[in-house]
Amino acid sequence: MTRLSVNINKIATLRNSRGGNNPDLIQVATDCELFGAQGITVHPRPDERHIRYQDVFDLKQIVTTEFNIEGNCQEQKFIDLVLANKPGQVTLVPDILGQITSNHGWDTIANREYLTGMISVFKQAGIRVSIFVDPIAEMVEGAAKTGTDRIELYTEAYATHYHQDRDQAIAPYIAAAELAHELGLGINAGHDLDLNNLKFFADNIPALDEVSIGHALISDALYFGLENTIHMYLRQLS
Repeated sequence: MTRLSVNINKIATLRNSRGGNNPDLIQVATDCELFGAQGITVHPRPDERHIRYQDVFDLKQIVTTEFNIEGNCQEQKFIDLVLANKPGQVTLVPDILGQITSNHGWDTIANREYLTGMISVFKQAGIRVSIFVDPIAEMVEGAAKTGTDRIELYTEAYATHYHQDRDQAIAPYIAAAELAHELGLGINAGHDLDLNNLKFFADNIPALDEVSIGHALISDALYFGLENTIHMYLRQLS
């Protein structure tokens, strides 16, 4: 079954908006696991506008499921943070400074040498590595040549076009996943997956290991409650 990793960035955003520690990020992470989530994801950025670097150290002490740290490995501070905490998985994302949210995958051809070196650093520390890619055959093939363990399919295009023609929207993702599986890569996915489009995606993507969901899940929790919402997402993956 595909695993659900809850991205708790938005909890940190809410906390930071007023200062103090309400909502309590550590308690939310603990509750997510208690309610059935199989992983916790964070994406710290240099300005610490949501997840703070200290949050990562604090979460490392209490997360009992898979801890996934996403971020831009072109920042030495991020590299040092990951190596200091040794999460179960690091997901490398080609963000730029000040970027609101991730909006594209790696060019695994142009950045092959760089990614190969960075992936080696993390794997030597015993950390599984996933890299963010678009559903393009050449990018998947390039990813396989870097030595990464997994790819994370960037799903914004799927989510954007899902209601227009879901079969057409998912077609490139099926092709990319089939190729990745043939090349021996694990397959993760994330970005704008929600209760409307998740089940169709999970049912049709072969060998899907994990989805990372934050914004939609936390937004739904405002209406349905966190425990109920996590159960609702898990049902979409069952």
